Amino acid sequence: MVDFVPRRAARVLLVDEAGRVLLFRGVDPGRPGEPYWFTVGGGLDAGETPAEAARRELREEAGLDVPVAALGGPVHAEVTEFPFDNVWYRQEQEFFLLRTAGFAVDTSGLDEAERASLLEYRWWPVSELDSATEPVHPGGLAELLRRVTAGA
Repeated sequence: MVDFVPRRAARVLLVDEAGRVLLFRGVDPGRPGEPYWFTVGGGLDAGETPAEAARRELREEAGLDVPVAALGGPVHAEVTEFPFDNVWYRQEQEFFLLRTAGFAVDTSGLDEAERASLLEYRWWPVSELDSATEPVHPGGLAELLRRVTAGA
């Protein structure tokens, strides 16, 4: 039986004016040969709300600073289980949708562990997510984006 470390996280579905979502490509230090793509976001710090954490992660990982109010409420929530650096996590995560004009992504706010595991970033057209050759997290991201951006 696996012992999971509980974790809460906030993630941002950052969508530009062309309808593309910003994803990062990274590796788990415990499995460096298995890269995957993931959304902006990360764990909540002590005392943070999910929206506050989403704002902080957006600033740290992408260099985009917005008011918490710009994030609105979460558009999706899920629980996921995954290993990272040989530790298994059970993560409750909330997703926020933020539409943005194009900007220069700035990863200078990443911490040492993030810099070591991040390989690149890319703005992905939603139509290409279903045919990605590497795993994309969360699973079903294309459908989630279609659902939360419908009519917007």
